[in-house]
Amino acid sequence: MGTISVKQLGKAYKQYGNRWGRLAEWVLPSLGKRHRLKWVIQDINFELTAGEAVGIIGINGAGKSTLLKLITGTAQPTTGSVQITGRVAALLELGMGFHPEFSGRQNAYMAGQLLGLTVEEISTLMPEIEAFADIGEYIDQPVRVYSSGMQMRLAFSVATVRRPDVLIVDEALSVGDAWFQHKSFERIRQFRKLGTTLLIVSHDRAAIQSICDRALLLDRGHLAFQGKPEEVMDYYNALIAERDGVNIEQTTGADGRTQTSSGNGKATVTAISLENADGDPVETVNVGVPVTLRIKVRIHADLPRLVLGYLIKDRLGQHIYGTNTHHMEQPLTDLRAGEQIEYCFRFPLNLGPGSYSVTTALTSSETHLADNYEWRDLALLFLVMNMNRKPFAGTSWMEPAIEIAR
Repeated sequence: MGTISVKQLGKAYKQYGNRWGRLAEWVLPSLGKRHRLKWVIQDINFELTAGEAVGIIGINGAGKSTLLKLITGTAQPTTGSVQITGRVAALLELGMGFHPEFSGRQNAYMAGQLLGLTVEEISTLMPEIEAFADIGEYIDQPVRVYSSGMQMRLAFSVATVRRPDVLIVDEALSVGDAWFQHKSFERIRQFRKLGTTLLIVSHDRAAIQSICDRALLLDRGHLAFQGKPEEVMDYYNALIAERDGVNIEQTTGADGRTQTSSGNGKATVTAISLENADGDPVETVNVGVPVTLRIKVRIHADLPRLVLGYLIKDRLGQHIYGTNTHHMEQPLTDLRAGEQIEYCFRFPLNLGPGSYSVTTALTSSETHLADNYEWRDLALLFLVMNMNRKPFAGTSWMEPAIEIAR
């Protein structure tokens, strides 16, 4: 079984004031250091137990790829240590280790040997590698003629032809067609069921939340936050908003779920409720019935423009449906401090049975990346039950009319 232990891990690069500094430091060490250290990541600590799946997220430049290189041994740490048990398969930079002039088949043999397979084992497994990669006659063409998607297909196929104890995946799976991405994630899910430990870097919120038990957020080279995938993703979503004047708060409710809110407070949601056709607030709703989402907002500063958005998520934090008054062409303009506004969104609740939450956002435009007045996750929780519909599976109720001809 595979485990990963990362302790006090850090990576720094030397930066010199001019091109002669490195030479002077090497030739005349007695004159002292001519460089300063530029830390990419610093003081990273976490552990993965056998069979656990952990996702790493963060903005570009946060240090995610550097961290994976240190873990896999393709780069050496400045401080700290990494301990891994079990057989490791890693997919880092796309096509990393492939020779462009060699054929895909030849590269498969080389990559397989780096993973610890013998030539005889690779020959036995080659039909399976070819079938999963599904690149046809290109398997015997030089890799330099491959598209990025073809390189990813072959690299993933070789790395996963034998189930590893530890699988480490960088952003490589974001390249290529949707069909192969589905096939790749299905193989990852199968490995997870069989006990493979997974460490994955991705900007794909759905992938992180559907596969991982836990998530780590890197920010400016430090481990900023870790926890359940939904909580970390909500915190990350707040973090990437405009930072000036924006506060991020997290509170834990009675049900143990963590609510994340952020914003500069120039406008806030003061009340939110889900109501039935009679206008009564409800917490449990039947599949497919008409409902009203009522949201009350208070303005705390003069605003040239206000957009209210809401997002319905399932219990895993997957996005079910979201919109805002910008997209619906009903933004408000020239608001004054002290005003109170009431919004009513009416729609049929065509959702499957389960628990859901509503996220609210108050901004000046279609996103919260600028003028984030308030963003609030878990602003409202409600339960959908199938009280009188025919049985069905899934998160959406789309009951069909059926015609059968014989």
